[in-house]
Amino acid sequence: MAEEAKWYVVHTLTGYENKVKANLEKSVESRGIQNLIQEVTIPTMQIVEEKENKQQVTKTKIAMPTYVIVKMIMTDESWYVVRNTRGVTGFVGPGSKPVPLKDDEIARWGIEIVQDAEIKAQEGDRVSVVSGQFEGFEGVIESIDKENRKINVRVSMFGRDTLVEGLKYNQIKVAD
Repeated sequence: MAEEAKWYVVHTLTGYENKVKANLEKSVESRGIQNLIQEVTIPTMQIVEEKENKQQVTKTKIAMPTYVIVKMIMTDESWYVVRNTRGVTGFVGPGSKPVPLKDDEIARWGIEIVQDAEIKAQEGDRVSVVSGQFEGFEGVIESIDKENRKINVRVSMFGRDTLVEGLKYNQIKVAD
């Protein structure tokens, strides 16, 4: 399939963002259409408060209430699955025609756009984790899932080897 997945905004009932995300992910899994509907995200923002002269993240809040963002290849089937997910009221766009987000809109909500088509690493390569909760750790690539663009890396944590699963391509850098 040569068509590229794009990001679309889906409107939900008030308070249904997490339910829509969970239900949509479950539908995608059960129908086996991960190639059509690739990612579902709820844009969030962190609330930072200053306590005792230190800034602390006190809570995470949904940045766009009643909206979920979906990365998908628009087909009749993918449209039907999203549109008929419980809690979805429709796509954002004129009439019934969904309009994909532009690159600057995607960046504004903190969604990373991966430009490179291939990873330049292979199983057994030594890598550094450059973002995410394991940032700063080094390890060895255990496996690469090219279809879903995910990498599993074995890192040393607290003196034990630990498998970190599902890292994105842009979260690692091949060690020099």
